[in-house]
Amino acid sequence: MTLIEHLYELRNRLAIALIAVALMTVVGYVWYGTAFFGGPTLGDVLKEPYCALPATVRPMLNAGGSCTLFGTGALDQFSLRLRVGIAAGVVLSCPVWFYQLWAFITPGLYTKERRFALGFVVSAALLFLAGAAMAYWVVQKALYFLLNVSSDVQTTLLSGESYFGLLIALLLIFGVSFELPLLVVMLNRVGVVSYDRLRRWRRGLIFGLFVFAAVATPGGDPISMTALALTLTVLFEVSIQIAKVHDRRKGRQRAAEGWDSWDPDKASPMDTTPSPLPEVEPLDAGTNGPNGPATPPRYDDAT
Repeated sequence: MTLIEHLYELRNRLAIALIAVALMTVVGYVWYGTAFFGGPTLGDVLKEPYCALPATVRPMLNAGGSCTLFGTGALDQFSLRLRVGIAAGVVLSCPVWFYQLWAFITPGLYTKERRFALGFVVSAALLFLAGAAMAYWVVQKALYFLLNVSSDVQTTLLSGESYFGLLIALLLIFGVSFELPLLVVMLNRVGVVSYDRLRRWRRGLIFGLFVFAAVATPGGDPISMTALALTLTVLFEVSIQIAKVHDRRKGRQRAAEGWDSWDPDKASPMDTTPSPLPEVEPLDAGTNGPNGPATPPRYDDAT
């Protein structure tokens, strides 16, 4: 493919991914205030970590004692619902845009590497959803710490924008961060990084994961930072062990084929004798071919 054809391909892939995100955004926008099949609404699901906090941390805003966030502007509810819908669209459509990403990369890979397409899409989607689920669990612990630091001095009234902004940011950051082991495994599969190199870099990379968690988490609380860093460390160690198994299997295959026993200072023992070509008898000038009278074959110097 030419450069222009690659750009057209990228445009088409992006268009399909954006259409999927837009369709799922409509679903998320409707689901925010409407329950489907007797289940809870998306707003109630996302509000649950805040509503699960004890009453001493979460103040009641009305006489009924229901769990309610507050807003200060006329457009707060609409903009909040739209933001939640977009975030839900990104999460719900992750299998589609992960597949479009892989489909764009696939033409540059070998045939044996393309067979990982289905595994890549499924693993990426599951890891992204697992990261979002982890963030959903962590946000309640983080809110309890943040709202209970000095509850005897002041009471914090959370607005919908601040709460959902924190929750959506954590969902996306955890979801994207959980793709780290998949990235390491794929780089090892295609031969970019080896197990020995990952093993030598383990301490520095783990330190980098903790620094990344401290910078990436929006809340600034030690709970979400520690949870993200420890989870990424465990996932990174799992990816290293997968790379170890792959490199060992690849090493046994190379040893069985004798690749590592060759002397780099000597000629290759591979048989480089060209295979013979079958003899082709030229057609006579008067012989009719499939498309009419044949002409004698013409040979140049190179032939």
